Amino acid sequence: MENNSNNQPLTQFILDQIRNSDGIPFRQFMQHCLYHPDYGYYMSARRRIGRYGDFYTSSSVHSLFGRLVARQIVQMWQIMGGGAFTVVEQGAGEGELAADILDYISAVEAQMYSNLRYIVVEISQDNRRRQQENLSAHGGVVDWCAFADLPRFSGCFLSNELLDAFAVDIVEKHAGELSQVYVTEKDGAFAEELRTPVAADIREHFATLGVEPVEGNRAEVCTAVRDWVEAVAAKLERGFVVTIDYGYPAQELYAPFRRHGTLLCYHRHQANDNPYQHIGCQDITSHVDFTAVQQFGAAAGLDSVYFAEQYRFLLALGFVEELLELQRHSNDEKEALAMRMTLKNLIMPEGGMGETFKVLIQSRGVKVPQLLCQRRLSEIPLEVFSG
Repeated sequence: MENNSNNQPLTQFILDQIRNSDGIPFRQFMQHCLYHPDYGYYMSARRRIGRYGDFYTSSSVHSLFGRLVARQIVQMWQIMGGGAFTVVEQGAGEGELAADILDYISAVEAQMYSNLRYIVVEISQDNRRRQQENLSAHGGVVDWCAFADLPRFSGCFLSNELLDAFAVDIVEKHAGELSQVYVTEKDGAFAEELRTPVAADIREHFATLGVEPVEGNRAEVCTAVRDWVEAVAAKLERGFVVTIDYGYPAQELYAPFRRHGTLLCYHRHQANDNPYQHIGCQDITSHVDFTAVQQFGAAAGLDSVYFAEQYRFLLALGFVEELLELQRHSNDEKEALAMRMTLKNLIMPEGGMGETFKVLIQSRGVKVPQLLCQRRLSEIPLEVFSG
């Protein structure tokens, strides 16, 4: 299926759901748009990532991102004493990050590779097909399964831009009371309606966080993150959880200046804030509440050992050194400059991925020394970025 401007069967399905229920919560609308088993954005056969898709991810920018993540995973294996080690990646896209991680480990740490099992948790058959093609060189190491079928394991649970695609509710606060956005129909088109009271799980979510939107503001809330964190913690016997995504701590996510929330849609590399167009043909995302991930993780037995911006994570793991090495092996000055500008997107705070993207590392049952990603920036030569 090409990136058509609208998916009529999905539009009709959602309108029928609305008519049968007198409106549906936005969370349900978003769930249908993204994950309807036949017509959802992530479920149908289409290009989503890269130049001919709708957006880029860090792993699609350059293989350097995956190599640096792999460097941290190798240290985690060493911290845990070597031996059998499982990496579980959920929502692996087209498998680019997994391929880069496995290429690095197989080349640099053969002993770990011989003890490695890499499990991809994927609900999209279209994504799974692309992943199997991209990971064919590592067929003896990689398996696929549904989350429910994932066995308990020791190692690392990894996700990159997964939580931002969880369906969210939208709320607004007026006269001191939270209202919840329902999607309704008006003249055959989608419309919004504010209803009170909000669902009980939304009230409980904000009560647990100890923060909620201020008067007059609109915001998203992802109650599904609690179930996800608890489920991941239940699967992990010993090891680490690495979550990479764009988002903020709760106090910043629900700050007074963020009046319209963070919901964004991506269609053919154009961002918009209208989820009611390009039905089933555009990505719909919201920024992750990392405070919720940490609080619910702590309650489920996960210790937060690292939380920082992506640029700090990558620089500490050797981004500058790797970039210099890549430049030394380039014989074309124009090509080297283009690569340098491309890679800057991974760490630049303005107009890039470096600051909005965060990295959270949690652990269970591991006495954690200093991680490689905790190297101080003062130890890293930054002259390469002066030009």
